[in-house]
Amino acid sequence: MRLIALAAIAVFALDQASKFFVMEWLDLIGKRTIDVMPPFLNFIMAWNRGVNFGVLTTEADLARWALVVLAIAISALLLVWALRRGGRWLLVGAGMVIGGALANALDRVRYGAVADFLNMSCCGIDNPYVFNLADVAIFAGAGLMILTSGEKRAAGR
Repeated sequence: MRLIALAAIAVFALDQASKFFVMEWLDLIGKRTIDVMPPFLNFIMAWNRGVNFGVLTTEADLARWALVVLAIAISALLLVWALRRGGRWLLVGAGMVIGGALANALDRVRYGAVADFLNMSCCGIDNPYVFNLADVAIFAGAGLMILTSGEKRAAGR
């Protein structure tokens, strides 16, 4: 339980701190765009009212709260599943997913949408999408869970 909690708390805190720093301290909300290391890294303020990549975007308040409830429910189910399944790295991956999902859910509660600001492009490819550290953690945590899903639970746990 400790591993999953530590990973979730670390991801949640890192995501929320990065959003505070970029949105408030650097005033990305007002500036809308900050070139950090163009074209590789730019901060672009975006509000995601849908799911991944803005799919199912809507202004409906019911959808906002449905996505908050869905994130909490999936996080709870993932927690139970991961604790039963075992494996150290699977627990870390699940914690990363849970921390990222709950951080994005908090954005929906606070702002009505998920705050995204990272835009990365490379090698002549112009990436139109914007994301945040919670999204990175969800992706990385899911990958870690897939890679370690066959890991055996340690004896005595």
